[in-house]
Amino acid sequence: MRHEVENAALLVVKIGSSLLIKDGALDTAWLAALAQDLADHMARGDKPATNSQGQKLILVTSGAVSLGCAALGLERTRLDVAQKQAAAAAGQIALMRGWQDALATHGLRTAQVLLTPEDTEQRRRYLNARQTLSALTDMGVVPVINENDTVATDELRYGDNDRLAARVAAMSSADCLLLLSDIDGLYTADPQSDATAEFMPEIDTITPQIEAMAGGTGSAHGSGGMVTKLQAAQIAQSAGCHMVLADGRGLHPIKALAEGARSSLFKAPANPMTARKNWIAGTLHPAGTLTLDEGAVTALQNGKSLLPVGITAIDGNFERGDCVMLKAPDGTELGRGLCAYASTDAQHMIGKDSQKLADMPDFGGRSEMVHRDDLVLLRE
Repeated sequence: MRHEVENAALLVVKIGSSLLIKDGALDTAWLAALAQDLADHMARGDKPATNSQGQKLILVTSGAVSLGCAALGLERTRLDVAQKQAAAAAGQIALMRGWQDALATHGLRTAQVLLTPEDTEQRRRYLNARQTLSALTDMGVVPVINENDTVATDELRYGDNDRLAARVAAMSSADCLLLLSDIDGLYTADPQSDATAEFMPEIDTITPQIEAMAGGTGSAHGSGGMVTKLQAAQIAQSAGCHMVLADGRGLHPIKALAEGARSSLFKAPANPMTARKNWIAGTLHPAGTLTLDEGAVTALQNGKSLLPVGITAIDGNFERGDCVMLKAPDGTELGRGLCAYASTDAQHMIGKDSQKLADMPDFGGRSEMVHRDDLVLLRE
């Protein structure tokens, strides 16, 4: 198996409609085999999760619209927006029940999460979604994610779950994204129509030449194609997340990958934490400033988070999740970080220790003002 899949502390797996749906219904035999693979894989990962499982897992699944069309007697190729949303609403119940039943057989708990583009692009919704996914995976629950087609219109939606999966992987700081598809990797041309097409086992950078290799949508049930898979790879790579494209058509596709089945690796140049910290340090403009006391400076230099008790002053107007500059008592810049509170709330918290914060009647949030995973020092 690709060691990027094997060794991922957090793995995102995307499953397309063409794999899940057979004659308008869930392919329960395929789903049961995949559930077995996922359970086995979670148990043998080398980075333990808090529920004693070996690996944290997030699933991104398609199939609600196809299942809904079958249930409502609709022809997918002739749906208007309202009919498509109705089909998604009807089909999502069957889709989630299938996943819940299949994973429960192996003692895995599931949670449904429906997302729209705003949830990964608007700051507050992004943070809320990220924290929800983190809480679920920390509890050993497997989030099962789909696009919320019941409210998203064609003008404002992902349009395919390849890119949704990549956004989820980036948002959750996943180490690897596994796309199970109806092709076993990237080729220089469509292998179904070009006998000279060459397989590409590893791709470091998606160049214009590689983009030109992509074709169109390849199945009746899916909405993506190689174009969207390359777009997903770009999103994942920029977030420090490897992406593996593998064939999911047979039973036990992850087991097959472990036994040497062919796949293409889109290799990320950095790990998720490095990519996130580079993003904080280099691409954000600080919306405010936090001035720290000497104790807080020492704590940060020792790898600790920034607590409100170590803050002496706050300048600027900023919202939760905005980038702020961290300054030493003499005014020199120490680094930057993403603040867990808006400036109006933070002003009431500075200088207070954890006990005083807990005694505040309206306080119910995290104790860190800036978590260590969300800050970058100039010299670490």
